[in-house]
Amino acid sequence: MTDGQQPDLKQVNTVFDDSDPEEIIRWAHETFGNRMAVLSSFQKSGCALCHMISRMGLQKEVDVVFVDTGVNFRETYETIDRVRETYGLNIVSLHPKRTMAEQCREEGVLYITPEGQKRCCYMRKREPLFQIAGKYDALLASLRRADGGRRERVPIVVPDSDLKLLRVHPLANFMDQELEAYIQRHEVVTNPLHEQGYPTISCDRCTTPVLEGEPRRAGRWRHLEHANTYCEINPTDRADYTI
Repeated sequence: MTDGQQPDLKQVNTVFDDSDPEEIIRWAHETFGNRMAVLSSFQKSGCALCHMISRMGLQKEVDVVFVDTGVNFRETYETIDRVRETYGLNIVSLHPKRTMAEQCREEGVLYITPEGQKRCCYMRKREPLFQIAGKYDALLASLRRADGGRRERVPIVVPDSDLKLLRVHPLANFMDQELEAYIQRHEVVTNPLHEQGYPTISCDRCTTPVLEGEPRRAGRWRHLEHANTYCEINPTDRADYTI
């Protein structure tokens, strides 16, 4: 994105702070056109965002980017197929340089230690995204303030210096009740693992169900005693990111 194209982020965040998701999506599409894409891991909020894109008639213009770590749950891959078929979306899968088997053979089982987990997430989640650097000017994601933790103050629009684009969060103000109501009202395709005790879903090696009363991200890297609960594919999730 050139400097001349970049909107005033402070003004944009002020204007859209109380807007509904479709208003923000419409602005992003009017501003960036087909140089806008959606990033989804096909969890509840990501599936709702995919539905909104299709409902607004943008499915032929907006790519949906999925970082396929190669070790996602079978149910996640099945959900992707259902979303693609139901909503007519162009889903672009990005892959790490090595398979998990190759990585383990060459570096050992990284995800069993806190430092190894960070490296594993970097190679299998963050690094594949570099493949789209320069292709898009805006990447819509489904982060919500209701997710809590580092996301409780996530802005609507933030720069991503790694990808040289803007991250846009249309669902930032979507509360849990609103998300659930939207999913029920529109019969949104969702990952069946959500009904099996998984509030959040990622790689099958590092995601477990959550017990009643536990934080929603308690199932992420449980074997590491929650040394970290974010893969940091989203810049605002990183501990050193200043909003």
